Amino acid sequence: MTANHKLLVENDGPVTVITINRPEVRNALDNETAAELTRALRAFDGTPDQAVAVLTGAGGNFCAGADLKELAAGREYKPWAGDPDGPCHDLLSKPVIAAVAGYACAGGLGIALRCDLRVAEESATFAVLSRRWGVPMSDGTTVRLPRLIGAGRALDMLLTARKISGAEAVAMGLADRLVPTGQALPTAIELAREIADFPQIAMRSDRMSAMRQWNLSEAEAIALETSLSLEARQKEARSGATRFASGMGRHGAMEND
Repeated sequence: MTANHKLLVENDGPVTVITINRPEVRNALDNETAAELTRALRAFDGTPDQAVAVLTGAGGNFCAGADLKELAAGREYKPWAGDPDGPCHDLLSKPVIAAVAGYACAGGLGIALRCDLRVAEESATFAVLSRRWGVPMSDGTTVRLPRLIGAGRALDMLLTARKISGAEAVAMGLADRLVPTGQALPTAIELAREIADFPQIAMRSDRMSAMRQWNLSEAEAIALETSLSLEARQKEARSGATRFASGMGRHGAMEND
């Protein structure tokens, strides 16, 4: 395990578990912790034997956003998505799963949205509570939220600050798995291990194609998909097809079943 007292990083096989460790403020990020999170995500992305990251919070909450006490004290905070060193800026080459317990609010919602998948506990709460204090979203939420759940639902959250439960988050596509309270982290780690078991080149190229197609025409996006898939077609596809032809995968049987 590597850590400062505000952020914990532990490798569990091919899974990197990153824990925001400020439970006394519902894991709100001050500038120091935000910078540490950026470094931790980049370190994960650059470590060859780590395949999937799980991002979580200590003490029963995911993240309550930026530490407003720091802002009130006159300390400037950088836009987490727009600043090149912000924790919501980088498009990583590997997937990150958010394990959401308790509050994922304001910037904490932005942190969850920067992840590929979100496992939410039934008692989780997603909301733009910064609306109450006149603090704008600068963590990518105004872009990623409507792209994920549609403009109407996103505007409902952005304009009214209403709280979204774990069950409603799954129903609207904001979260991908709903689990009982206390089960987000173990479920997210199990899901991360499943993803880590797949051939990685093809998985990552498919993921990157889906991530990068938004501002492209259909023809441009398909050309990008073709380019990104080249390495997997050369290195993984034939061996995978050979395993299938030899009987693996028939009748639903897989190697890791």
